[in-house]
Amino acid sequence: MPASQARSRARDRNNVLNRAEFLSLNQPLKGNQESRSSGRKQSGQAGVPGAQNNNPKERRQSQQLPEEDCMQLNPSFKGIAFNSLLAIDICMSKRLGVCANSASSWGGARSMINLLGITGHGIPWIAGTLICLVKSSTLAGQEVLMNLLLALLLDIMSVAGLQKLAKRKGPYDINPGLLDYLTMDTYAFPAGHASRAAMLSKFFLNHLVLAIPLRILLVLWALCVGFSRVMIGRHHITDVLSGFVFGYLQFRLVELIWMSSNTCQMLISIW
Repeated sequence: MPASQARSRARDRNNVLNRAEFLSLNQPLKGNQESRSSGRKQSGQAGVPGAQNNNPKERRQSQQLPEEDCMQLNPSFKGIAFNSLLAIDICMSKRLGVCANSASSWGGARSMINLLGITGHGIPWIAGTLICLVKSSTLAGQEVLMNLLLALLLDIMSVAGLQKLAKRKGPYDINPGLLDYLTMDTYAFPAGHASRAAMLSKFFLNHLVLAIPLRILLVLWALCVGFSRVMIGRHHITDVLSGFVFGYLQFRLVELIWMSSNTCQMLISIW
């Protein structure tokens, strides 16, 4: 053992790298290590903002995706009830869309159902009201016709505004017709034909003297016009029902702002 230790010490003494002037080659300076590590940290910190600045869209998507894709593990009772009613509405509306296209079960009656829908369109009613207004010679008739024209214009503008806000599509992908584009009736909620039919039927029941059979036919016409829009696949059931309610509210509004005979005569004279 003493001999082996002596030989190892001799090798260490003879090793050139173990001399004092060469010790710096075996042990790197701590300052260099610290400067290198600090330089790497600074370069890493400088690279992170650059990557974030280069991809702002990815950063926004990473912040938004968890909120959009998250699932409500404990939904409220109102949310469950609303989603259930919405699913029932869509399912029933698709089932009742028997004239949505020519291949449907009632596809042969599609033209007749479309004709029934035209009777509730705004353009024919406005044109007919203007013709009757020109041919009317009594003050009472002109007063009723002027307020009817006001109600029709109010219906078209208010329904178009609500549809633009809701932007709800129908149960089937059906392109609107030319008359629908003219009245901006391009979305599903609320149903413009249903609101117009309800408003007109209520208006005529209040301001025209009609026999009981005619009153019943007028109400049936309004119901048929509304649900014909479901049969051709343009509206959901809730769209039509909300259209009926909205049409009644429009009638009440017209009754509140009813124009007198003098106002109507002044407008007619200006026109």
